[in-house]
Amino acid sequence: MSGAAAPMKTDGLTLLVAGGAGFIGSNFVRHILGEHADWRLVNVDKLTYAGNLANLADVAGSPRYRFHRTDICDAGEIARIFAEEKPDAVVNFAAETHVDRSIDDPGLFLRTNILGTQVLMDAARKAGVARYLQISTDEVYGSLGPTGRFSEDSPLRPNSPYAASKTAADLLVRAYFKTYGLPAFITRCSNNYGPYQFPEKLIPFFVTLLHEGKPVPVYGDGMNVRDWIHVDDHSRAVEAVLLRGRPGEIYNVGGGNERTNMEITKLLLAAMGKGESSMKFVPDRPGHDRRYAIDDTKIRTGLGVAPKVSFDEGLRATVRWYLENEPWWHAVKSGEYQSFYDRWYVRKDRV
Repeated sequence: MSGAAAPMKTDGLTLLVAGGAGFIGSNFVRHILGEHADWRLVNVDKLTYAGNLANLADVAGSPRYRFHRTDICDAGEIARIFAEEKPDAVVNFAAETHVDRSIDDPGLFLRTNILGTQVLMDAARKAGVARYLQISTDEVYGSLGPTGRFSEDSPLRPNSPYAASKTAADLLVRAYFKTYGLPAFITRCSNNYGPYQFPEKLIPFFVTLLHEGKPVPVYGDGMNVRDWIHVDDHSRAVEAVLLRGRPGEIYNVGGGNERTNMEITKLLLAAMGKGESSMKFVPDRPGHDRRYAIDDTKIRTGLGVAPKVSFDEGLRATVRWYLENEPWWHAVKSGEYQSFYDRWYVRKDRV
């Protein structure tokens, strides 16, 4: 994709963030409000099981922050919010993201991740926003062998319903840029970790299970490789693309920190004072990608963005956050979460 950047005011900007009550979205909301004292931020979130207003309790009272509980697939409500709030730019974090859940119920992922993106882009196009930023994932590229890294030009070869839905959304963003001239761009990030991550993802999932004295499930042989980045570094990258990126372009965001799932598991066992008897190998999930690795040269050289948080430092801080915020994760590990956990992990003899 290619295109010239449209002018965007940065003084007194109104930014609409879709999915701002989730893990990455809430950390981004907090980052933006802290970095830009004259910006208004409008958070649109359906508050599914993974969306949590407690993630933003510290900014909820700010006069520069507004929240709308709305499904991004609801075109009427989204149009109303755009008319009321008049955003200058949009960042779309809103998505169903858990691969296991996408295997269990693909339809939900297609609706939110594809149709929801279309609704947001239609509203953004009609409102004449100066920037539309789609938050995607490295999973759209599929699986790597033992060598090489994904560049922005790598083929798209998704292997799960989740990854396929995000791939379709990315292609829709490209089409809206090409067809309508929507000033849109895409970021594709590697695995995030940090505070407020819903405890179905590997690091908080394992920390909370170990804290409760339960074994942790390791898929297959545990040698699947992921590149890890702290959520604060991701937030800084998204901000840089929003402000200085070129519409029509794709930017990979990586942590430069490849680790096998077994390495992560052993680090967490050590951090929690547990032995390998707390680890249980379980059947691999269908379509489990073997390795992801990101080539983020474009964003490093073009926008001057590079991770600041070392993995050792970030992991220690993350484990400490979950241990110090037990009421937060106890509150979210209930209801819909518990129902899926029982069905997917316990009843399938995974834990």
